Amino acid sequence: MSEGYEVAHVDELEELPINSGEFVWRPVRRRFGITAFATNAYTGNAGQRVIEAHSERDGHQEMYVVLRGRATFTLGDDDVDAPAGTIVFVRPGTRRGAIAAEDGTAVLAVGAKPGVVFEPSPWEDIFVANSYAETGNLEGARELMAQALERHPDAWQGYFNAACLEARLGDHDRAVEHFERAVAIEPEQARELAKTDSDFDSIRDDQRFASLVAGESDPGGQLA
Repeated sequence: MSEGYEVAHVDELEELPINSGEFVWRPVRRRFGITAFATNAYTGNAGQRVIEAHSERDGHQEMYVVLRGRATFTLGDDDVDAPAGTIVFVRPGTRRGAIAAEDGTAVLAVGAKPGVVFEPSPWEDIFVANSYAETGNLEGARELMAQALERHPDAWQGYFNAACLEARLGDHDRAVEHFERAVAIEPEQARELAKTDSDFDSIRDDQRFASLVAGESDPGGQLA
């Protein structure tokens, strides 16, 4: 490999199943250490999602390139057939998503907000950590989660996601500890989300967790 460039085939990229295998994420930005724009790839077989259904706000623009195979894009109220070589540009506010129409379909996504210096998502490590947990890489999942918490020690979302992870992995003490920290930083949102998040089903009967959700325990010193 030259110091001036890097080369990788899409199939050589890390394969991370998302939402219990609903679709497969292939990190491109992380692989090359790209800091100028957001870019990732997604692969899937016929009937499998290759672009999550969502819309972008605040001027964020996205472009998708079907590298191989075929995909059906849903763009607003339209369904668009997209064979290999198709380029799809979607403006902010437009609902979008795509399903693979052939086995082995691969789609590259590129996005950025005009006039704004790109910053990688602070929660990318959490996203990857959850995927690692799904594939059984528990050590890697916990390591990435710890890195995210270290970089953002005052963000309740990190501790909330860490609590979700530990609850799924069966470490109830760690789960309660992280959730307690999330509640201390942001009581209202953390408690409200925890009421319906299925990740916490394994500790829902734990009195410590139940007290935190109900507001009977106030780690921050100001009961919400």
